[in-house]
Parts: sequence; structure tokens; C-alpha cells
Amino acid sequence: MLPLAISHTLPLTDPVLKFLIILVIIIAAPLLLNKLKIPHLLGLIIAGAIIGPYGLNLILRDSSIILSGTAGLLYIMFLAGLEIDMGDFKKNSGRSFVFGMYTFLIPMGLGIIAGYYLLHFSMDTSILLASMFASHTLIAYPIISKLGIAKDKSVTITVGGTMITDMLALLVLTVIVGMATGQIGKHFWTQLSISVVVFVLFIILLFPLLSRWFFKRVQDSISQYVFVLIMVFLGAYLAELAGIESIIGSFLAGLSLNRLIPRSSPLMHRVEFIGNAIFIPFFLISVGMLIDYRAFFTSFDTVKVGIVMIIVATLAKFAAAWLTQKTFRMSADQRRIIFGLSNAQAAATLAAVMVGYNVILGQTPDGQPIRLLNESILNGTILMILVTCTMASFSAQKGAHNIAAHNSSQEEKESSRQQERILIPINNEDTAEELINLSLATKSKKNSQYLYALHILDNQASANEQQLKKSHRLLENAALNAAATDTHLQKLMRYDLNVTNAILSTILEHKITDLILGLHKEKGIPGSFLGRITEGVLEHSDVTTFIYKPAQPLSTMKRHLIVVPAQAEKEAGFNQWVERIRQVIQNTGAKTIFYASSETGEKLKSIFKTESGKTEFIKFSEWEDFLIVFRDVHPNDNLWIIMSRSNGISYTQQMNKIPVYLNKYFQQNSFILIYPFQVNAVPNRYFI
Repeated sequence: MLPLAISHTLPLTDPVLKFLIILVIIIAAPLLLNKLKIPHLLGLIIAGAIIGPYGLNLILRDSSIILSGTAGLLYIMFLAGLEIDMGDFKKNSGRSFVFGMYTFLIPMGLGIIAGYYLLHFSMDTSILLASMFASHTLIAYPIISKLGIAKDKSVTITVGGTMITDMLALLVLTVIVGMATGQIGKHFWTQLSISVVVFVLFIILLFPLLSRWFFKRVQDSISQYVFVLIMVFLGAYLAELAGIESIIGSFLAGLSLNRLIPRSSPLMHRVEFIGNAIFIPFFLISVGMLIDYRAFFTSFDTVKVGIVMIIVATLAKFAAAWLTQKTFRMSADQRRIIFGLSNAQAAATLAAVMVGYNVILGQTPDGQPIRLLNESILNGTILMILVTCTMASFSAQKGAHNIAAHNSSQEEKESSRQQERILIPINNEDTAEELINLSLATKSKKNSQYLYALHILDNQASANEQQLKKSHRLLENAALNAAATDTHLQKLMRYDLNVTNAILSTILEHKITDLILGLHKEKGIPGSFLGRITEGVLEHSDVTTFIYKPAQPLSTMKRHLIVVPAQAEKEAGFNQWVERIRQVIQNTGAKTIFYASSETGEKLKSIFKTESGKTEFIKFSEWEDFLIVFRDVHPNDNLWIIMSRSNGISYTQQMNKIPVYLNKYFQQNSFILIYPFQVNAVPNRYFI
């Protein structure tokens, strides 16, 4: 068989070689530019300009590059919606609106003046030019996300404001183009309003229902990720059908899936990993391919228009960021983040300039087309994209590094008080994955190396090859689930005739602070309720113990109902279990309702005041009337019950009835029992 003839003429046409070059750029750009302290995002844009049709002409910006770039842009907007803190988003919605109006009206005003009086364009062209300044792309968002400050209020405000200004800017584009082409009729506004409302309601209401149904029934990781991609592109396509830009649809898709993909989950890690590795770099490289350096040396009009556009856009966006900082009393670093996220002109700006460039208003006497936006504006836009993306990357990186460093020092102070060590005994393949997911949701990021999975074999199992294979498979699957979130899980295997002794010995040897035990997924809870092994562990250990019966994935929960006994705040382990629940709230975003006495409720309110948008408190102290809580339980709710060992301060005899209640009324829902750490609560600790 003859070898294939491969062409090496420029531009390259061989898809394998093209893809190879792009992958080399993706890995090489950060390595080369990190030494120069240049953001790798900027490096990818510059690399795209070098290899593109206006540089070395290695690769054309063909349909495959455009497709990959579009996917990357939609991915950025989806991640912005997915990673945003919904509680903070709602709490800061008013601030986002204020910033959105700042960052829309100031560029619009300055842009119209500059276009009409400095560049002597027509009013329609000046308004369209100003709308390009008003819109922006969250091109620096990957920097923010990578440094772990996506939940800072400056980011939340900017992301929310981005949706407002981009929608208004794209609306201006639609109106101006419609007026220029005579397409605006008497029913234009009615049709647009109805289509937008239907589109938003469809995504916000139906996407979560469909996604929750899917995640409850399909546990395969590949299928879940493909489903997420379907939601991203379906949202984008529905936005286009509604007559607005596709990036709005992908952002709303991210918001709709926000609470169904916990921050600590393996699925979230896959979404971020593939986006940052493939989709987003392709988008940045495709932006760089648009840059035509030659136009800056062959046309004075291009340089003049480009300089005016850069100055006006930068001043307008800085003014909006500065006003936002002063209005809401934020720090200089937060202003840098707002400016860095909002100054980059790329996606919506490119869409506007290409639409305006393709609108032909007429012809000159020599037959040349008269465009709504001429070639000097098109080339000036490319120059503006390069400069604004550069400034935005540096500004966002500086502000984000400073805030991340401050947050890191605070976290180190808090985590230095106690090093958490979580142990998960696993024996059942049906519950193992959810036990791992619970541990990932409750642990703090600083303690990811102290996660242990334990499987126990009796002394006779050493000769049973089948049991050994099962043990290795269980532990390996647990390690893989944890590794999907960049968490190292230590696998432990013990031989012991007494399972309870094996667990207690492991707790002692590894200085375990948190124990997560699972109950079988069965219709009836055993007569002993927890089982002989679990009750033995509770009787002879005093570590914080979680007993979890998962009826559905933790990520699909709409609400967490937490029942707290009176005087729970006086227990030694109070702060420890409260911190674990705080981590769950932050990771899942689900609403949390506390049932507690007045005194205990006030203590919890003071602790969870930063999560005020996600938490609710209901006065509850009579455990004799515990069934009142069950009346509030809905499908997709998770019940947490804070228990106490028999000699604990918050112990009440009514806790003995909890097994009966759960067995009779709570078969279809998940529940978690927490036995907090109690000093000297166990008389013969670790001995049976």
C-alpha cells in the first residue's frame, strides 16, 4: 500500500498537522510567557495572530476553527453561569444592574460623541460603534476561575452586569441594522419581547427539571458530561431562535444547572478541565487569527479609528469600574477585576462589527459598496480587541492574585486550627460513590490529602481470591471518584474478625476526625435501625460521625432540612459539624432550612449570616412533635438530623424514636444523621 501524499504547502490543509500545531501552542504558550509574567490567555491570542492568515499563514481561520472558537466562547459563558454563587447573585442583582447600566450608558454616550464628532460618521454608524464599546467578553474569566475567586462579589457583580450590557448592546445592533435595512415593522417589538420572555422561561424552568431527572437516572460520567454539552448548545441555539445572541443562552444554561453540578463534584471538575484544556484555548487562538497587522501600516484611517476606539472603550470601561467601586465601597483589587473582566472586547464586538460590515447601504459612483461599518472600523476593531484583551488580562490577573493571596492566608489561619481526616468504610458498591461524594462536599479544600477509604476483610478472606478482587475493585473505584476532583484518597484494607474493631482501630491509628458510614438502599430500615456495626462504632468512638442513606444523588437535592436539638451549640463538636454543613451549602447551592430552638437558632443565624440568601430558620424545640418536620418534606429534599450520644448535653430521649419515624415516613428520601464529636462522651473509647 502506497503512503498517503501529505501536502506541506501553506496554508496547511492536513487536519492532523493543524490540530497538532494548535495543541503545541496550547501547551507551549503558558510555559514561555509565564517567565515574562504575561497572562497565558494573551499568549494564545498572540500565537493565533502569528500562525493565522495575516501572520505566517500556517492555518486558515476556516469553518473548523470558527466552530471550535464558537464552542469555546459559549463554554466561557456557561462556566460563568455555572460557577457563580446563586445566593450572592440574587443578593447582588441590584448591584449588577447598577454596574450593567454604568458599563452600558457611559460607553454609549462617549462612543456616540466620538463617532459623530471626532470620526465624522453618520448617527446610525456612531450609535452602532458605541454599542460595540458597551458590550464586552469575559475573556479573563478563566484567570479568575483558576485562582478560585469566582465567588467574590466583584466577579458576581461583573458577570451579572455583563448580561445586561451585552443584551442591551445586541438589542441596539438589532434595531440599528433593522432600521438601516427597513426590516423594523409595527410588530417588531412585540415579537421580540414575546420570544425573549418565552426563551428565558423555557431555560430557567425546564432545564433544571430535565437535568435533575437525567442526573437521578444516569450515573455514567461520560453520559452526564455529554448531557451538559447538549444543554450548553441547546441554550445557545434557543437564544438565536429568540433573536438574541447565543452567549446569553449558554450563560442562562449555566445558571439553570448551577445547583445540580456541585463545585466539589467530579462532573464539575470534568466540565472545567475539558473547557480549560481544549474549548477555551481554541477560542482565544481563533480571536488572534483575526488580527491583521498589515492594516495598521497601510491605512492611516485604520490607525486613527483604532486609536480612538481603544481610548474611548478603555476610558468608558474604567469609568464604569471606578464608579462601581466607589458606589459599593469595594477595594482597588476588586476594581481591577471589574475592569479586567469588562474591558476585553471580543465576542459581541466581533458579532456587531461583522454584521455592520455586511450591511450594504448603497454604492459610490465608482461602484464601491457603502457599508454601515466600513473597513477602517473593521480593522480598527481588530486592533481594539488586541489592546483591550491585553490590558484586561493584566488587570484581572493582578487583582485576582492579590485577592487570592489574601483569601489563602485567611484559609490557612482557619485550617491550621484542626486538620480534618475523613474515613469512609465501604462495603457496598451501590452506596460507595455517594459516600465519596458526601465526603467531597463536606471537606475543605486545604485538607484534600486526608481522605481515607477502608474495606474490611475477615481473616479467612486472605485465601478467597474473589473477595480480594472485590475489595481491590471497591477501593480502586473510590480512589477514581475522588481523583476526578483532584483529590487523593488513601486506600486502606484490613483483616479483622470484628468489623467494628477494625473501624475503631483505623480511627485511632490515623487520627480520624470525621467518619462517614452508609446505610443500605433498602425499603425497610433494619430492626436495630443503624445495625450492629454502626451502633458499636458510635458506642466506642467520639469522632464526628455521619450516617448516610442516599436515595438519590446529593447533587440533585433541591433543599436540605436540618433538625438541630436544643443546646447543640454547647456541645464540643458543634463548630465542626456546622463547618461541614457550611461546605455542603457552598458546594451544592441548595436551599437550607434549619429547625432549631430560639437560642440555638440565633447562634446558627450568626454563623450563617454570609449565606443569608440560601438559609432559612424555623423555630422548633419540641421533639415530641417531630412529625411536624416530616410534613415539610418534599421530593428531592434531604433530611439532616443532628443527634447526640446518650450522655451528651443536647441528648433527649425522643431521639430514640427517630428510627421509627424514618422507617415509617421517610422511605423515598435521603437522610443523614450526624453524631457530633463529644469530649469524654465514650467511657471505654476504642475498646469492645
